[in-house]
Amino acid sequence: MNKKAKILIVDDEPDALDIFGRHLGQSYQIDTSNSAANALTKLDNKNYDIVLSDVVMPGKDGLELLKIIKDRWPATSVLMISGKSSIEKAVEAMKIGADDFIEKPVEDLDILKIKIDKVLKEKEQQKEIKRLKNIVATSFDKGKIIGNSPAIQNVLKLARRVAPLDTTVLLTGETGVGKDLLAETIYKNSRRRENEFVSVNCGGLTENLLESMLFGHRKGAFTDAIREKTGYFQEANHGTLFLNEIAETSQNFQIKLLRTLEKKVIRKVGGDRDIQVDVRVIAATNKDIKEEVEKGNFRKDLYYRLNVFQIDIPPLRKRVEDIRLLANYFIEIFSKKYQKHDLKISDKVMNILISHDWSGNVRELKNAMEHAVAITQNDVISTKDMPDYLIESSEELAVENLSNLLNCDYPEAKDKFEKKYLKHILSKNNGKVAQAAKDAKIKRQNLYTKFKKHNIDVDDYR
Repeated sequence: MNKKAKILIVDDEPDALDIFGRHLGQSYQIDTSNSAANALTKLDNKNYDIVLSDVVMPGKDGLELLKIIKDRWPATSVLMISGKSSIEKAVEAMKIGADDFIEKPVEDLDILKIKIDKVLKEKEQQKEIKRLKNIVATSFDKGKIIGNSPAIQNVLKLARRVAPLDTTVLLTGETGVGKDLLAETIYKNSRRRENEFVSVNCGGLTENLLESMLFGHRKGAFTDAIREKTGYFQEANHGTLFLNEIAETSQNFQIKLLRTLEKKVIRKVGGDRDIQVDVRVIAATNKDIKEEVEKGNFRKDLYYRLNVFQIDIPPLRKRVEDIRLLANYFIEIFSKKYQKHDLKISDKVMNILISHDWSGNVRELKNAMEHAVAITQNDVISTKDMPDYLIESSEELAVENLSNLLNCDYPEAKDKFEKKYLKHILSKNNGKVAQAAKDAKIKRQNLYTKFKKHNIDVDDYR
């Protein structure tokens, strides 16, 4: 590092330039200059790590040179050399921004080298700190979103793109897919993460109550308004407001929300003046919002205002390969809650989890795993620990699948079973073909041939 450092020595005394140049030239790339004016010319044409300058010089002195360097080349460090008669100027130089000063005559040139190395080390540390800050700033925190499937990775890819853009976002997907978690993840990776994140579920709230909650109200605005209330838009000022189940709101409320989004102002219930707000809005719905627009239930202009960037979160049945990961994650969480450690899931239970259609999505799986962890009395979760409806539905599905196979001719039944079996062993082994081959007692090459035959992509299970 030091041998590559470029240092410009500025002094009007030729002997000083010669001595400093010869001594420091063993370790650094050295250029010399006999005046501030000449030094500025060199600085215009070359980047230097450090300028080593005398304070007292004819023409522009060292202090004037220092001010110009700090103004035009702030990344360049400056060490000032000062005689005893100019100690006051040395102190002034430190106030202007000199990194250090050395008293003349410099009897021990090794001390000069030590000071230079110290400055270079500090510069290197600052670069590293800046590099690490950039890594933190550009890294993406997945938060509580669990999954390695291509479907969920695509969702995270979109979230990573939109998080820093500060635009409105519309999240769509069935109930229980994790729209609230994704909204919080976008917020945590945004420029507003140091300010408030406020979440509101618009479903089930009357128009008046929702308006009061979001915009606030003045004292006496209605019967129960015994004091003035600050709304969630003001609470989330400079932060993010998450409006879940936005399609459940009334047309009248939608007009007021549209005005807020367009003009960036709110008016409290019973108020007579606009209040400026700076809020990023993330909205979500489990309905087909385009269909709601066509039916006249949701304003088209508000839809376009919210749908600047849309992310559709897939249902759990379309990311089956994540079920094993999610189930084990929930077991770990609830094991701590119920103080039951080293719990595992039996293969039979895992097969049931993988084959279930999960109409309630991740939320349903989470509730099922909490139920199992809470009631189990063993180290391995078995079918008796699972909610009854899961066991019943798996048995019905098994009968239905068998019935479907029995109604096929032999080649078709064999083909369907083989494809289902291959997907099962891949999911069971998280896409690890070697382990899947071992479990199935099939040569790995034969497995690859069968995967190709059934158009199965192994990466979908990793």
